[in-house]
Amino acid sequence: MGRLMISAVLGLIAAPAMADGAGNFVIVNGTDAALGQLTIRRAGTQDWAALVSAPAAGARAPVTFTNPDCAFDIRATVAGVGPLTWTSVNLCGAKSVTLQRDSAAGVWVDYDQ
Repeated sequence: MGRLMISAVLGLIAAPAMADGAGNFVIVNGTDAALGQLTIRRAGTQDWAALVSAPAAGARAPVTFTNPDCAFDIRATVAGVGPLTWTSVNLCGAKSVTLQRDSAAGVWVDYDQ
């Protein structure tokens, strides 16, 4: 009973942080290739919006961003590969998001929160 109560209290404490939504973050190009046309949309929607200029391979770019949601899709054109989409990227509390790509493993995101 005591553990259940502690879990419930901790859940209530953590909830406001999630409710704040997404804020400014740094995007890092971890793909080892040039990126172009960096865009973003809320997960599950169809409307893409342009982000900052796409950073060069290994470079970082600050993104000024505010949205009440947390889950977003990020899309970029990767040189020599074409368009790729990183889906359901959690931007709530993220300080930086590193877009990663491997020809065998696919795409994924590393976070610095």
